[in-house]
Amino acid sequence: MKRIKDLFWPLVGLVAVGWSLHILYVKLKQEAAATAAAQLENASFFESIRIIAAQIGHKLAAIPTSGYLLAVLSTLCAYWALAWYDRIALIHLKREQGISWSFITICSFVTYAISHNIGGSVFSGGMVRYRAYTSKGLSPAEVAVLVALCSFTFAFGTILLGGLVMLFEPHIVVPLAKQAKMDFSITLGRVIGAGMLAFCLLYTIGAWLQFKPLTIRSFKLEYPGLNVVWRQWVAAPLELLGAAGIIYFALPEQGNPGFFVVLGAFLLSFSAGLLFQVPGGIGVMETVFIAVMPGIPATAVFAALLVWRLLYLIIPLGLSIPFILLFERSQMGKAAQPSGPAGGTPAA
Repeated sequence: MKRIKDLFWPLVGLVAVGWSLHILYVKLKQEAAATAAAQLENASFFESIRIIAAQIGHKLAAIPTSGYLLAVLSTLCAYWALAWYDRIALIHLKREQGISWSFITICSFVTYAISHNIGGSVFSGGMVRYRAYTSKGLSPAEVAVLVALCSFTFAFGTILLGGLVMLFEPHIVVPLAKQAKMDFSITLGRVIGAGMLAFCLLYTIGAWLQFKPLTIRSFKLEYPGLNVVWRQWVAAPLELLGAAGIIYFALPEQGNPGFFVVLGAFLLSFSAGLLFQVPGGIGVMETVFIAVMPGIPATAVFAALLVWRLLYLIIPLGLSIPFILLFERSQMGKAAQPSGPAGGTPAA
């Protein structure tokens, strides 16, 4: 039974990736056929991929320099806000003193660079944070609370912005509901959006009322105070707006449905990728974006998401590796140092 449970979510993620990639390939091939029908007619699978890749390359070259610059600024904004997640959690734990902003920023950067790429953000991110924050004196229980609160801050931002999108742009879910053969009305979308916003307000009211902590034996779980919650209201949406901005600025102007729809597509697709534990949301994000934004060519959508993966996933992952090596080297150096007279060099 345990083995079945361990294999269930990876299997679900694999099926989601396979299904999404199949749909993506069909969509891209259909679009490529509009300009290269004769080439694709008798082309093999790999030859078709080459033709599609050439068209995507043209779309990447068509993105203006200003679009790339704004996408880079959006990336910096997103990762700065992610560092704020850790700071907020440390404020909640009352352990922010003595831990520099630079240490928190680097720890957060490495955490999310790894977890966004390999999936399982709670577990992979928890490992990085455990190594980093225990070196600063936090207990394992405190690190667990920190990881949980960072995850909740992300969820809070998703619920908050998702509620706004569902309230004002509920039609973006209709194409996805049709693909899943489900009934979905605009009214239902607005009701769901209102419910999501109500949750955010109730959570904030709970902080204002200062609910009593939950005590389990020696472990105490405190409800976040207003000094934490107001920061979550700023940091969580800011990170998601930055991440969605990368895609928005990489999309062509013609057929662009506007930032709010792009944001909604990002929230839906990125959340689906996390739910199914798909590293980087590969395949899933492309499928959702193409369905939600039929006015933009599929190759242009794919190109914009390539820019997002490069700036938000691949480059941060590459930059995080030296930080990990330097940290582990410093920890090994500390472990090798004598801890006292008993560990000193014996007299000759």
